[in-house]
Amino acid sequence: MGCAYYLTGYGVECALKACIAKQTARHEFPDKKKALQSYSHDLRSLAQVAGLGDGFSERSRRDAEFEQNWETAQAWTEESRYQRHGQKSAQDMFKAATHRIYGVIPWIKTHW
Repeated sequence: MGCAYYLTGYGVECALKACIAKQTARHEFPDKKKALQSYSHDLRSLAQVAGLGDGFSERSRRDAEFEQNWETAQAWTEESRYQRHGQKSAQDMFKAATHRIYGVIPWIKTHW
């Protein structure tokens, strides 16, 4: 189950990085500061770099279930692969990331 937890969190990271990448046009050099800030696994930090930090805050204020899912997702770190996570933890992370209405990834997808 540890792999499921880790890979789901990594999926959230990739979704945020897709939003960051979308900000650079084809054949354009990316902003160096933004590129360096993208070399992170911290989801809250990546949300800021992607320009979604305020959006996450706003949606969380309006929607308690989304807020809980975002909090669950933010608990993930790249070190999660070395930690033991049970079935409940993996299921909670998967739901937080993928729920059709309240999931973090579906919300991020509306911004890429």
